[in-house]
Amino acid sequence: MDKLQAWIKTTPYKDYELSIASSDASFRKYYRLKNSQNSFIVMNSSLELDSLSPFVDITSRLLNAEVKAPNILEKNLEDGYLVLEDFGNTLLLDILDDKNFKHLYRQSIDEIIKMQKADTKNLPLYDKKFLHFEMDLMKEWYLQKKLNLILNEKQEEMITRTLNKISDVVLSQPQEVFVHRDFHSRNIMLTNTNEIGVIDYQDAMNGAVTYDLVSLLKDCYIEYERSEIEELALYFRDKKGINVSDDTFLKCFDFMGLQRHIKVLGIFSRLHIRDGKDGYLKDIPLTLKYTIQTAARYDETKDLAIFLERVTL
Repeated sequence: MDKLQAWIKTTPYKDYELSIASSDASFRKYYRLKNSQNSFIVMNSSLELDSLSPFVDITSRLLNAEVKAPNILEKNLEDGYLVLEDFGNTLLLDILDDKNFKHLYRQSIDEIIKMQKADTKNLPLYDKKFLHFEMDLMKEWYLQKKLNLILNEKQEEMITRTLNKISDVVLSQPQEVFVHRDFHSRNIMLTNTNEIGVIDYQDAMNGAVTYDLVSLLKDCYIEYERSEIEELALYFRDKKGINVSDDTFLKCFDFMGLQRHIKVLGIFSRLHIRDGKDGYLKDIPLTLKYTIQTAARYDETKDLAIFLERVTL
């Protein structure tokens, strides 16, 4: 903290008051710089220096695509500090309700469509290998380490077969678009001018067209009726101009959701077991519900639904 404050003294914000703003699932911390007229955010990535250059790079790509990402006002890449535009305190999660969620989700979907126009040159590919690397987190951290399961050969084969079916469908949809990878209600802000502000995008990749859509509409922190989510998913399809049937698009959407939620079961468990962050345990039940209900809808994945239901009762 002393080092951060010493650096701030070298910037135009030396006379601003510094206070804690928030932290996230990583080891980044955020502070707010304020005076009587203005407010800015300080990102402290000193414990995750490797994430800073990607953040700066991706910010530039998003701003060039006219996405509402925070402008970077000061940089100290050596120590891991940035001064950013302040989007305020209003997360989408804080204000979503049954009356406004369709409007706010449509606004957010429009932002996804803009994001997908961002430059993807040299971004890592969301290929089959990486899709499986992520899904394998469920077996290691959720099934084996959190639930203490010892899988038999038949169960191992079923999981492998099902995950291959999931990645096949994911890769059958349009690819090579910008993927935020964590576009949900805790990483979307409503600015003071009622714009959708996008944050926490430094892990962006080049991948499938439905990834950010499913992150938004099948959010691990809030749930809406299936029929309403389908309506919004098809709004994206139509606005994006993807010429496939409802069933085809919704299957791609659902299988992308399976990939993501299987991964997240592993990540939430790992945050608890390895990193001592217990706050995400309360979000496992909804993530598991999404996984089981979606897997049960399709012949290729129903065995996984049956298995998960049995071992988590």
